[in-house]
Amino acid sequence: MRKHRNTLFRYRGSSAKTTSCFSDSNGLSLVSTLWILTILSVLAMQLLYSFKLENNARRNFVDRVKYHYAAKAGFEWGIAKLRTDETNFDSLGETWAEPVQQQIDDGIQIGRMLNYQVTITDEASKININSAPEDTIRNLLGFLGVQPENSETGDLAARIVEGRPYRTVRDVARVEGMTQDVLYGIQQQTVAAPETSGAEDIPPQIQTTMGGNSLVDIATVYSVDANTDSNGQQRVNINSANAQQLRQVRSNNNQTVFSQAEANAIIQNRESNEFKGISALLDVSVVSNQVFNNIRNQITVQDASVQNTSSGNSNNQFNGGNNRGGGGDNNGNGGNQSSQTNINTADSEELQELQGIDEGVAERIIAHRNSQGFFQNIDAIKEVKLMTVRELAGIADKITATEGQTVNGLININTAPLEILQLLPGMDQTKSQAIITRREEENQEEQQGTLGEPIRGNPFSDIGQLLDIEEIDNQTFREVVDWVTYRSHGYRIESAAVDLSGKTIAKRAGIVVRSGNQLNVPYLRQD
Repeated sequence: MRKHRNTLFRYRGSSAKTTSCFSDSNGLSLVSTLWILTILSVLAMQLLYSFKLENNARRNFVDRVKYHYAAKAGFEWGIAKLRTDETNFDSLGETWAEPVQQQIDDGIQIGRMLNYQVTITDEASKININSAPEDTIRNLLGFLGVQPENSETGDLAARIVEGRPYRTVRDVARVEGMTQDVLYGIQQQTVAAPETSGAEDIPPQIQTTMGGNSLVDIATVYSVDANTDSNGQQRVNINSANAQQLRQVRSNNNQTVFSQAEANAIIQNRESNEFKGISALLDVSVVSNQVFNNIRNQITVQDASVQNTSSGNSNNQFNGGNNRGGGGDNNGNGGNQSSQTNINTADSEELQELQGIDEGVAERIIAHRNSQGFFQNIDAIKEVKLMTVRELAGIADKITATEGQTVNGLININTAPLEILQLLPGMDQTKSQAIITRREEENQEEQQGTLGEPIRGNPFSDIGQLLDIEEIDNQTFREVVDWVTYRSHGYRIESAAVDLSGKTIAKRAGIVVRSGNQLNVPYLRQD
């Protein structure tokens, strides 16, 4: 009996222990299961989050690509717009100069449209730092607030000129004395994508909103114009043309400008000093040194009666020393003075009897003495100039002093702002404003573009028209004529693709240069 109780007791104890073991095992399994479920939940959440991120990235990439092509479409639209422009001038009154906003199909989502904005800027409305004269560069720096330098630091404008040529405006940063504030403007607020016309010249680390003007805003290296007249004909180069080519130059009223002797005078003058610009023609003597040396013993400023009484006087106050007005030789010996031509009284036919003088030169000699008075000595005949400022204005579009098919650095008087025009040689604020007033005034005869589009204002179509402005006097025209044009062959196109909130998503900017019937893109940037 006792043995049976002990056995039962041992059995019950063993059963209790077994039950306890089973309970512990179930608890551990439950805890393990919960941990596994927790880990799986976390993994699932991470997977879903990763999937969401990947999906958003994919969607953003697709949107970015779409906006990229929208910006590209805007740039191509700008090129197409310039390709249709065939007017013989470029002005702010034409449709290409107006900012536009267009749309294109999404391409993926049916019915959705993508917006892009396009602006086209004339590069000839800016100062070209590769070709502008040093004084203009100095005026430009002064406009940007650069203080005059002392002798120790030197002249920044001179150093900029010495450092030419520059590939971009940004390259001026390497010039000693150039500062970030001058080059990029005063920094106010950092932005992701600057909207200035010179944005491609700004390094990413200095992308800022400009506080006023900066060099990258109002300078360029891309301004270019065709070296042709308004009809597309190649201009006559006064530095290389022969006499026949010079004689073919005609004024705006289709009149011959240079006679044979006048053409010869141009050629003989340029042999000693090449013309730097067409305004140099205003300094050309119509009687060259060569012609004067040939006729000096055949001319006088005395009447025949006076000649007879002063024969042999080598120091005559009219004829000058060394018997220049006498008929003798270079040693002062007397000669047949009655055969000399009095340049103060001779008519055109008498003057034309002299070697190297034709009707054109004779008429200019007579016009000079009528306006300036009698010649005081025979040397004064060399003061007779080849042409007047008004005559130069009539052929300014027909001649050039630059070789090649294009001319770089000219300022377009139809597009340049007041701030740029007043920096040019001979110009000031009053004269610049007069140009702007003239180009913006209502034209009595409505002009139309190539596709029949109306043109606002009254743009210049010839450089000579500058002289029609009251504020532009002869001296101003003479100083500025070599630095201006009325058209451009270099443009900047900026295209921005924007979302519905107006935020810029993608941008494309580039330079387009017209070359004949082709449009080339020497610079392109995609953001």
